[in-house]
Parts: sequence; structure tokens; C-alpha cells
Amino acid sequence: MSASDAPSLDMVFTALADPTRRTILAMLLEDDMAVTDVAEPFEMSLAAVSKHLGILVAAGLISQEKHGRVKWCKLEPDALREASVWMQAFGQYDALNLDAFERFLVQELSESDVPPAS
Repeated sequence: MSASDAPSLDMVFTALADPTRRTILAMLLEDDMAVTDVAEPFEMSLAAVSKHLGILVAAGLISQEKHGRVKWCKLEPDALREASVWMQAFGQYDALNLDAFERFLVQELSESDVPPAS
């Protein structure tokens, strides 16, 4: 798959937005699984699980291969690379400490003799 054929970052994040699909990815992190085994823990139809799997395939996060009458799902770990690189760009900033920020604002307001908003 060339870079121009690669699923878009939007497709990857759309696929990851659903908790069922994230659970499926976590399951496949352990081992490849047959579609019926993937579907078993969910309280939804096999057709509904298949739709989720289709979205994961379209995003490039998993692949499917047929062995006889059984369709197997396999995690494609490199598929998250572009999303990971994009998210790492935001990691250069420390998380905002809201309590410290609030204390700073209260101190600034008290020093300027402006009554804090209630």
C-alpha cells in the first residue's frame, strides 16, 4: 500500500471513535481471531459486528483473510503510526494543571484589587 493509497487520518480517528471498535482492536492485540469469535462477547448481531469490522478494514487498522469457510481478522499495528505521529506533536506540551492555574488567577486578581467573580 503506497502513501497515496493509505487510509486517511480521518478514517483512522473515525474508526477509533467507537468503543466497540476499540474493544475489537484490543481483542485482536492478543491474537488473530475468527469473525464469529470477535462477535461472541458483544450483544449485537453478527451483521452489526461485521459492519464494525468493515470500518476497521477500511481504516487499515485490521485485515481479513478467508481460510476455508472461516474469515480471520488480524490487527495491522503499523496502521496507527500516522495517527500516533500526529498525536505526538501535542505531547510536547505539559498538561495544564488547573488547580495551579486557578491559584495563579486568584493571586493575580487579589493583587490587582479586582474582586474575583463568584
